Amino acid sequence: MVQSFEEFCGGSLWDETRLLNGSYPEFTDCFQQTLLVWVPCGFLWLSAPFYLYHLLNADGVTRPHSFLSVAKTFVSGVLFFLSIVELLRDANNKDDEEASKRTHNSLFVAHSLKAATYLLTVLLIYLERIRGFITSGVLFIFWFLMLVASIIPFYTLIEQDVYHKDFFRFSIFYVYFFLIVVQFVLHCFAEKITRRGYYELNTKQCLEVEASFLSRLTFWWMTGLIIIGYKKPLEEADISELHPRDKSDVVIPTFDEAWKKEYAKHEKIREKSVKYSRPEQSINQKHRSSEKTPLLSRQPSVTFKTGKPAKKENKGSLFKVLCKIYGPSMLRAWFCKFMYDLMQFTSPILLSALIGYTTNKRIGKKVEPEWHGYTLAGAFFIVSFLQSTFFHQNFHIGMSTGMRARSAMIAAVYKKSLTMNNEARKTSTVGEIVNIMGVDCQRLQDMSGYLWMLWSAPFQIILATVLLWQQLGPSVLAGLAVMILLIPLNAAISVKQRNMQTALMRYKDARLKLMNEVLSGIKVLKLYAWEQSFQQKVLDIRNKELGILKRYGYLQAFSTFSFTCAPFLVTLASFATYVLISDENYLDAQKAFVSLSLFNILRFPINLLPMMISYVIQLNVSITRLSKFLKNGDLDPDNVQHRPLEGVAIKVEGGTFSWDKELQPALKDIDLEVKDGKLIAVVGTVGAGKSSLISAFLGEMEKLNGNVNVKGSIAYVPQQAWIQNATVRDNILFGKEMDQCKYNNVVESCALKSDFEILTGGDLTEIGEKGINLSGGQKQRVSLARAVYNNADVYMLDDPLSAVDSHVGKHIFKNVIGREGLLQNKTRVLVTHGIHWLPMVDTVVVMSDGVISEMGSYEELMSHEGPFAQFLKAYLIQKAETEDDEEEVEEDPEIQQMKSKILERLESVTSDTGTATSGDESKVRKRSSKGHAKKTALSRGISTFDALECKPLPTPKKDKKDVEKLIEDEKREKGKVAWKVFMMYLRAIGLVATFWIFILYVLYQGASIASNIWLSQWTDDKQLQDRSKANTTEYKDRNMMFLGVYGGLGIVQGIMVLIYSLVAILRQVRASAQLHYDMLNNIMKAPMAFFDTTPVGRIVNRFSSDVATIDSMLPMNFRMFLGTVIGTLGTLVVISYSTPIFLTVVLPLAIVYYLMQKFYIPTSRQLQRLESTTKSPIFNHFSETINGASTLRAYKEEPRFIQESLDRVDKNISFYFTRIASNRWLGWRLEFIGNLIVFSAALFAVVSDISGGLVGLSVSYALQITSALNMLVRNSSELETNVVSVERLKEYAEVETEAEWIRPFRRPPHDWPQSGACNFIDYKTRYREGLDLVIRGLTCQIQGGEKVGIVGRTGAGKSSLMMALFRLIEASDGSIVIDGQRISDMGLHDLRSKLTILPQDPVLFSGTLRMNLDPFDQYTDSQIWTSLEHAHLKKFVSELPERLSHECGEGGGNLSVGQRQLICLARTLLRKTKILVLDEATAAVDMETDELIQKTIREEFKDCTILTIAHRLNTILDYDKVMVLDQGLIKEYDSPDSLLKDKTTVFYGMAKAANIVS
Repeated sequence: MVQSFEEFCGGSLWDETRLLNGSYPEFTDCFQQTLLVWVPCGFLWLSAPFYLYHLLNADGVTRPHSFLSVAKTFVSGVLFFLSIVELLRDANNKDDEEASKRTHNSLFVAHSLKAATYLLTVLLIYLERIRGFITSGVLFIFWFLMLVASIIPFYTLIEQDVYHKDFFRFSIFYVYFFLIVVQFVLHCFAEKITRRGYYELNTKQCLEVEASFLSRLTFWWMTGLIIIGYKKPLEEADISELHPRDKSDVVIPTFDEAWKKEYAKHEKIREKSVKYSRPEQSINQKHRSSEKTPLLSRQPSVTFKTGKPAKKENKGSLFKVLCKIYGPSMLRAWFCKFMYDLMQFTSPILLSALIGYTTNKRIGKKVEPEWHGYTLAGAFFIVSFLQSTFFHQNFHIGMSTGMRARSAMIAAVYKKSLTMNNEARKTSTVGEIVNIMGVDCQRLQDMSGYLWMLWSAPFQIILATVLLWQQLGPSVLAGLAVMILLIPLNAAISVKQRNMQTALMRYKDARLKLMNEVLSGIKVLKLYAWEQSFQQKVLDIRNKELGILKRYGYLQAFSTFSFTCAPFLVTLASFATYVLISDENYLDAQKAFVSLSLFNILRFPINLLPMMISYVIQLNVSITRLSKFLKNGDLDPDNVQHRPLEGVAIKVEGGTFSWDKELQPALKDIDLEVKDGKLIAVVGTVGAGKSSLISAFLGEMEKLNGNVNVKGSIAYVPQQAWIQNATVRDNILFGKEMDQCKYNNVVESCALKSDFEILTGGDLTEIGEKGINLSGGQKQRVSLARAVYNNADVYMLDDPLSAVDSHVGKHIFKNVIGREGLLQNKTRVLVTHGIHWLPMVDTVVVMSDGVISEMGSYEELMSHEGPFAQFLKAYLIQKAETEDDEEEVEEDPEIQQMKSKILERLESVTSDTGTATSGDESKVRKRSSKGHAKKTALSRGISTFDALECKPLPTPKKDKKDVEKLIEDEKREKGKVAWKVFMMYLRAIGLVATFWIFILYVLYQGASIASNIWLSQWTDDKQLQDRSKANTTEYKDRNMMFLGVYGGLGIVQGIMVLIYSLVAILRQVRASAQLHYDMLNNIMKAPMAFFDTTPVGRIVNRFSSDVATIDSMLPMNFRMFLGTVIGTLGTLVVISYSTPIFLTVVLPLAIVYYLMQKFYIPTSRQLQRLESTTKSPIFNHFSETINGASTLRAYKEEPRFIQESLDRVDKNISFYFTRIASNRWLGWRLEFIGNLIVFSAALFAVVSDISGGLVGLSVSYALQITSALNMLVRNSSELETNVVSVERLKEYAEVETEAEWIRPFRRPPHDWPQSGACNFIDYKTRYREGLDLVIRGLTCQIQGGEKVGIVGRTGAGKSSLMMALFRLIEASDGSIVIDGQRISDMGLHDLRSKLTILPQDPVLFSGTLRMNLDPFDQYTDSQIWTSLEHAHLKKFVSELPERLSHECGEGGGNLSVGQRQLICLARTLLRKTKILVLDEATAAVDMETDELIQKTIREEFKDCTILTIAHRLNTILDYDKVMVLDQGLIKEYDSPDSLLKDKTTVFYGMAKAANIVS
């Protein structure tokens, strides 16, 4: 075989003597004609089938002809022609005896193969143009291989003087070589991209998409952006759009499809394994689903007669799905890492050769050609260069894959949160879901770029061990034993860390959940002066978190000690064993430093494998949490059918519904049929199931039995209005096209016109989060306007009139809901507590204990003694008794009296007099009867729009572009991170501690350098080199002396690093605690204006992401930065010590390094800031969506909101992608500098006359500098980017605060206020600096014990006056004096704790009922029970299984609005101060609850000063005074009787409009 190959080739393939011993590296002709041609051409032919398949299946846009494509095709054509010419010439030369000696079959094969390959390149270039490819990696690699292969013949022809022998061959080769170079250069550039279809003009195509293959390898495509970032701070507009493969519209469908398949497959298996029938189910009665059911319940005690578990979890594996989708990309990345690992082990082999070369040269043992040394130095550079390229490609592919995984998981979590059923909502609160999205999805992204450590670390350990065996033989087993002993220790630490990590996440969830609630209810906390109590609750959880972090820190300190000492212990054990097992063993420089460089490589996997185990554990926890969340149950889409039944809009047959399949039904035996275009009223007492019925129609409840059908589209107005953080107009349009005429009529009919006149920007005014800057009535009217504008077929109205004034309610009923309203031809289901609307509806449905007790027209129900008549009778008799007690009206409990009262109400509702808003400003429009002539059942246009004239809306006070933005964009620092931010972090650590941390690490590094210098002296020791004395005692003692000192220096390293780790970690935990405390403390003291203009999501983001960064990421960055800085300086010192000539290149390289870092860091820093600030909108939108999920489902708006979320995520990851690409840009260039350092160290070792020990010392340190330099800049940029979190916490820790809570020397008397007299003296105030005054010079005196009702239209200043009294807004001028004390002089808590308010929105917090009533534990149980009794809640609470320990759900979600308001009343009764403020306290409750509250207030607060903002005028007619406000001024202030006697007063007009006076 060998002989036949030699005949084919005309000589041998390999001649080592010629190659290594000549004056130049001489390869045989056979080698040049075979391998140098076959390898590059073989690569292209082997790649061609795959590449052609890829090209033919690509869906690109054909590129027009360009210079580049024509040039490439032309050059390939010329090369083909040259190959044919050479083939023909060599064929002709067969006759020439001289020429025929070198002409063999191998040459003809080579020419033919080259010609065919160049033809193939022409085909590929053509197909690339047709398919729109702008660059080709396959062709680039091919031309690169051809260029490298051509270098050998290039110098060989010159060395062999072929110029004289065969000029034609010589000249044709150099033309050929020139064309190869040209073709390679042409393939370094990319074609201009052709974009398909229409696209936005100002969008920038992704830079990577436009880049050539070489540009992608070297990240050159980022250079332009880095230059922009250096010249000016980067803005959002500077960043290009995402790579098409990373966009959500590509990523999400792929994940959704894979997850659905996996989930469905296991769901079938689960259903087969779990079989039980519903009738066999026996459920304990105490788990009946009602108002008493805890929302966040413990596991219900459900038993099944079969004895089998009720549920078996779906075993669908999220991990498997992620592997399936992202596995191929990760394998590409891991291939690059595999190549890097192989090349990493080439360096010690080269080092061995270099030490051998320099030693031989120095002692003159064996003279090698000089080019050997230079080749070795060049080989160091080439290997390092390829290492860098593969390493950064691995990171780039891995991290962008992680980014796609995060994008997919955020979308999956978002979608799941929109479809979760009520059972799932019990286990997942808003805070917890936000944490899953913020922390777990983020962790998936962060870990993806580092998962290679799991296989790479063991691979490196095995490979290093094999190479070490070759150096040290069996002695390496001693080192291996040390490693194996450390593995169980590290494993135990990792298990412990995993458990701590899980506990840490649990506390983090709890803290964020509480924080979310605190921020949502901050106004109530301030009004009650409860900030300290809730701050302490947050700090209690935080302290538990910090306790775990501290214990985690101890483990980490021990791990650091173990990681740092492990490589040294392995080295020491191996060297000691090698020296001691045999007297013949001599540790020379070659063995010592090659082993040392292998041990240095080992240091990385030994250190990182345990850390990676800990990371994988965290990742596993996150994937488990994500998987559990994604497997939560969904609302069944079949709960409600949407079949088009003739003439029937809603039909329920035998319906039984529950909030949770585990619980008893909340609605039973519902049979209901609603005809098209009818108005149905649903009435009943608190907790009867009215809202549940609406939820059943919407499909929000679990349908246990029966059928539900709702025809057509649905519009839904929930009891508590859901308002987006957007303009009023956007809230009303809700994604629909603007129709000005239709819009104007909806606005006027919903009584919003006058509100637009008041709002600064009209309907373009931005509404704060949760409608913070709108009153309860305004929110409800906007919610109603949204429904009306939506023009649906069926309207679900859940008590929309309870939050508005009675005359506004009348206006809305008449113009929107009633028989002549805009919705007259629509099907309307109205839940109401206003019995005066009932005669005007088509059907009344009476609910009682979850069943329909009666149903029929008003007259039918009134005609007999049914539950409805009894309910009305009881209600009106109770009302009459109340009025008899208080106003001495004659008692008349008879039915006739009741009917006459109802008729009075009906007259007031149907009369045309009245006002559209609370006040005298705007009157109801008289409507032409012509407008109602054309009626069509269920017409798609709003019933009466076509006939209405188009009414103009009031012009806003400010131009559109001048409208004040309420929610400002998140503040983003620009330029360099200020030193004061670093100093803030260092101060939090402690300046003395920081100094000692630095000193300890310097001492550790010094001991490390000393040990390696000692090793070089050991290997170069002249006495030890004299092997003739090997068996003498003196020789052994000297060896032991060197070994002992080497070991001693290792012990010093260990001690220093242990102390350093403990001090650093513990002080950093303290710093984290301090920074969190400062921010929390300041946020709790921030004024309400801050919360009005800052979304909760933005603040929560600081408490979640930024605090998490400071807890875990920043300490690691800080320690690694310190380590790499001191380590890099140490490396430069060692190389300079070994080869002083190296100092000549240190300075220029240091300057280049500094400039590159200076050039890069502004971009990196700004990208981190941009990424951080685009993260908050994701969370804001997410929490807003979860709160309004039922509304979105009703309107079928989920797709629009999902798309909005995806757009926000895409925007955020475009900054992340740019940031990681910029890291790679820098890393590759810095490693290039590092490669030059390695090259310099090797080159100087060749040209200098130094010992083998010093060569080993110098080059082994230089080999570490590449990664050290890269780590240095990466750590410095990560430190600077993560310290931005300190900057962001610092920003909120320095927010301007309210006045002091307590002023020690200005405290009011203990019994203040004695009488409750309030004196307003020319009082003026505004909400925020720069805004108009809302109270404009108010002067009045309120006597102690007086009851004052405050009335006025929306925006008159009623609520502002209350806020001023509690100093939620401060005075601009004037003062308020209470019982002789000026309130501006005292501390806020002294003031607020002496006043009591019953606010409009009943806010409850997660926790026990007792905590909600008395967070400071100031009152006894008996006092609490008394307050509950007076609040009419004693019976309800005593029936709860856990009574006062009953868990209130998030926001009190498991209690009705009425019950929540009564709990707030019980709070008020507990405090019972001399001044009580009622801020439209009964706006959101039914009349029955209103009566209860009013009666209790009259009885319990008869000696107190009461200030009531009223919207039901009859509640304040028995008050001492009425204050009528208008535009921040008192218009009238007198007793109700006096004001009603004077018919010219505003109050008389309001009373007349409400039919209180005739």
